[in-house]
Amino acid sequence: MAITDDVLVIGGGLAGTVAALSAAEHGGDVRLVTYKQSTLRHATGLIDVLGYTPEGEGPLADPFDAIDALPTGHPYERVGTDAVRDALLFFDALTGDTYGGAHTDSNALVPTSNGTVKPTARYPVGTAPGLAADPADTLFVGFETLPEFDGPLAAKHLEAAGVPFETRGVTLQFPGIKRADAKVTRYAHLLDWDEAVDIGRGETGARAALAAGVSDALEGETRVGFPPILGDDNHDVVRRDLEERLGVAVFEVPAGPPSLPGMRLEDQLYHALEEAGVNVTTGVPVVDYQAGDGDRIEHVLVDRKGQQVPYAASEYVLATGGLVGKGVDSDRTHVFEPIFDCHVAHAEDRYEWFVDDAFGDHPFASYGLEVDNELRPQDANGDLEFENLRAAGAVLSGYDFAAEKSGSGVSLSTGYVAGDRAGAEVSG
Repeated sequence: MAITDDVLVIGGGLAGTVAALSAAEHGGDVRLVTYKQSTLRHATGLIDVLGYTPEGEGPLADPFDAIDALPTGHPYERVGTDAVRDALLFFDALTGDTYGGAHTDSNALVPTSNGTVKPTARYPVGTAPGLAADPADTLFVGFETLPEFDGPLAAKHLEAAGVPFETRGVTLQFPGIKRADAKVTRYAHLLDWDEAVDIGRGETGARAALAAGVSDALEGETRVGFPPILGDDNHDVVRRDLEERLGVAVFEVPAGPPSLPGMRLEDQLYHALEEAGVNVTTGVPVVDYQAGDGDRIEHVLVDRKGQQVPYAASEYVLATGGLVGKGVDSDRTHVFEPIFDCHVAHAEDRYEWFVDDAFGDHPFASYGLEVDNELRPQDANGDLEFENLRAAGAVLSGYDFAAEKSGSGVSLSTGYVAGDRAGAEVSG
């Protein structure tokens, strides 16, 4: 007997979780099935709608000024500008006061750990004091045991990028941590619970010890940027405590994986799934499907320790990611979607999948599923692959998320629309 729901979402990243939450707004039984840990923990936690046009123009002050001009087939063109706005409102309701940016259509310019300034539409409130629009002089603090964030190098690169404030960087010893292989969560939990640490002349709380070291390094700067390690469960408390101790603004600088801001967002979304009554099945891959009468999926097959278990639904949403997440895969001869074998347009010659310039416009960057305005995948002739399947997020074609700085915005908006359409189809 198949496990049966009204809507089944495959994939547990931003697109999948938002699709499940959007579908649940219509009532009915919604299930999310995910195999691996969410890719959110590898993301910065920023929600980038559109930072640059496909032609490379930018950074864009207002992403919505450019969305209407995007080419046919771009995910934003498929769902429409109003849907992008609605998806952001949905995200704002989910995240509450933990995110900033809801007050304006304009992109914020956020300094990042690699010394660039990134245009983004929504950002964690712990990032807000560091926005580039504020001309306050800034000290960037890195730590000897955390080589992923180099404070002096970030400061130097931001200065070269022309930010409108003075930058300086230092590298300190993080109190209580002496090994470079400590997980970022260890730094966060030391500060979360203000654990006692040995500073060589007795023990003191981790926050006081950290503040003392940073205070000695200040040379008149009025704000301090840290790598994103300032607590997990008590992040806002930690940041404000450090602000009080230092007497300056404190913010986190978005950095690469593993990312605590991404983990915090993941926790929020999965808590919302629980609150919405969405059934979440984790640690199992969807490996195949069975078609019924007509062009409809009857059920998918989930691998449970070598046994294939059928999961059935009236509507399905595919949100398994792109080439990086293996939602789109390839071998030496072709590019393919591995669960439903949906059509992925690509050059027959594999040497045409990329260009010689490592930083050039690689064709593979936009490989994915072509969809209609309902986000239903289409075959090579433009016909529907399945009547009851929609796709969302990085599995879609028609855009280069890295060049456009649009990845999380596309996942959010297409996830929202796919889930909404699937939920409406069942309830209507």
